[in-house]
Amino acid sequence: MVIICREPDGRWYVTFTLDTDAPEPLPETGHAVGVDLGVTDFAVTSDGQKIPDPQHLERRARHLARYQRRLARCRKGSVNRARAAAKVARAHRKVRNARRDFLHRTSTRLVRSADTIVIEDLNVSGLVRNRRLARAIADCGWGEFRRQLEYKCERYGRRLVVIDRWYPSSKTCSACGYLLAELSLGTRCWTCPCCGARHDRDISAAKNILAAGRAVAACGAGVRHSGTSRVRPAVKQEPRPVTAGIPVLQGGE
Repeated sequence: MVIICREPDGRWYVTFTLDTDAPEPLPETGHAVGVDLGVTDFAVTSDGQKIPDPQHLERRARHLARYQRRLARCRKGSVNRARAAAKVARAHRKVRNARRDFLHRTSTRLVRSADTIVIEDLNVSGLVRNRRLARAIADCGWGEFRRQLEYKCERYGRRLVVIDRWYPSSKTCSACGYLLAELSLGTRCWTCPCCGARHDRDISAAKNILAAGRAVAACGAGVRHSGTSRVRPAVKQEPRPVTAGIPVLQGGE
């Protein structure tokens, strides 16, 4: 099948669809990783690795604003307006391609380095309603990142575990399991009042996400939320209520 399309910036694209053999599964690494997605850092892994957010849209915001002002001043239906609209479209295309390239590189690196990848089931459509963070969240491309992880894990024989979005990964001590009552978004580091461990908010959250994913992979354990005695499953796809808790990672494992 051949698909021919023209984008708003005037470029033509031809897409060919071919049938190929399924790729060979990647060799096992014996490693599992939890990933905490964010805005300041695009992703933080349970290994302590921080992947900075490249902020593709923010870096080109001034150029986009200038092109859009020129477009707004042009008369509708004029040749100059068509040219200005093409410039705006080209600027958006560059942002889109840069973001897609970054997401592919990041997802491929994770798939190659770990047999099991654990992420949160983020409600992206709900998060973008925050006026202060809407543009930054949309620029991250979390939904596309999850889609890439899903098909790449399936293609190369990896396992992707998605834990419940309500699991309090940021407020839970990854050393002893103590759950804070409150933790503001601006607090990036905190000390556990129970065991005294000092935590980087994102790294601790990534470790807790990995622990929750390992619990489900091992026995389908659930997560007990504060204020209720009911046990919810840690993973959305496996809604089996049990009374076991989430194991605590020791020694940064």
